[in-house]
Order: sequence, then structure tokens, then C-alpha cells
Amino acid sequence: MKRGPITGLLGGSFNPAHRGHRRVTLFAIDALGLDEAWWLVSPGNPLKPQSNMALLAARFRSAQRQARRAPIRVTAIEQELATRYTVDTLRALKRRYPKRRFVWLMGADNLAQFHRWKNWRQIARELPIAVIARPGYDDAAIASPAMAWLRRYRLSAARLSNRGEWSAPALIELRFDPDPRSATAIRQADPHWASRFSGLAHGPALGPVLRDEVTHSLLRSQAPDRDA
Repeated sequence: MKRGPITGLLGGSFNPAHRGHRRVTLFAIDALGLDEAWWLVSPGNPLKPQSNMALLAARFRSAQRQARRAPIRVTAIEQELATRYTVDTLRALKRRYPKRRFVWLMGADNLAQFHRWKNWRQIARELPIAVIARPGYDDAAIASPAMAWLRRYRLSAARLSNRGEWSAPALIELRFDPDPRSATAIRQADPHWASRFSGLAHGPALGPVLRDEVTHSLLRSQAPDRDA
């Protein structure tokens, strides 16, 4: 069977999305020879507090703005799939897009706490993982329980892009010029950033207009097409 595109997956809250997300994604696309990347805007991260989390519609729109004119597709498909944990999302995506080859993209800050993710070893068995260095987190990532398990599966970016057989576990470590931007710093400097995207304050409800937009526009028209 002819294989489809090689697609990088970057999941996160994108609270808000910023140029650092865009820059690291474009770097990973180039370094790994990816055809494109998908940003999976999460309805909610089980490991992050919800008190400062903007509405899904606002976070989605901020991601759309940052992804413009780039091989990056923004989707809130986890809401449609009704998946809460990454391991379940990956299994659902692989069923829906059987012709695609996926690579999970994460920063070193996520690798440092990867052992806290549900079924994290199974995640590593589902697809290759590319870890991008992030200032201030590299030491914690190297010392993490996940790295102790994953280091035996290290693979260079060149070998990943050139290998004829796609298999996992595989750990690819990527380094590039540090980017100091963070969503936390943006929220601290501009606590009302979400109002420019949603027109509403933070809160648990979407409101009738935005709920309809998320259900129809964000999830259906913006989600990648299902593989035939």
C-alpha cells in the first residue's frame, strides 16, 4: 500500500499560540523531512490547571493566526474524537488516517514529565517521538524516568527520514537556537489576550454562538480529511 504524508503532531493548550510554537514546528518539519505538521489544540490538559485556560475557540484562533502561510494545519479534533488522553488520541488518529506516518513532537519540558502521562510507554510504541530542546528543561529531561527508558531507542533525524520501515519506539533529539517565548509569559504580560480572539471573557461555557462555531467550523471543516 502506498504510504501517505509524514505528519508531525504537536499537541498542547496553545494558551495562547505564539511565534515560538511556529518556529519550533517549522524547524522540526525541516529537520525530520516532514510533509506537514498538525497542531492539536487540546480541549483541556489533565496535567494543567484550568483556572487560567482560555476558551477553546480563542486558543484555536490564536493557533490559526500563528500557522498562516505555513505547512501547519490547526485542528481541535480531540473534541470531535472525545479523547482526553494522548494515547487515546493517537490510536484514534491512526485508525482514521491509516495511510499517514505520524511523528510526535514535544519540547524537553514535556519529556521531563512524560512519565506522568497516561500509558506513556504505549505512546512511545505508537509512533516515533522527536524531542526539541527547550531552555531550562534539558537537565530535567535527561534525568527523567522517561529518558531512562527511551534512550535505548535513540535515532538520528537522518535515519528517521531515510529509513524504509516506520517503527517505534524511536527517540529523535533535536537542537536549535533557543526561543525564550512562552505562553505563560504572554499571559502575564497580557492577561486579556483571549478577548481579541473570542470576544468573551474566560469561563467554562462557550456561549451559543461560539459553541456552534466550534462544533461545526472548527471541528468539521478544519479537521484533516479522513484517509480513504
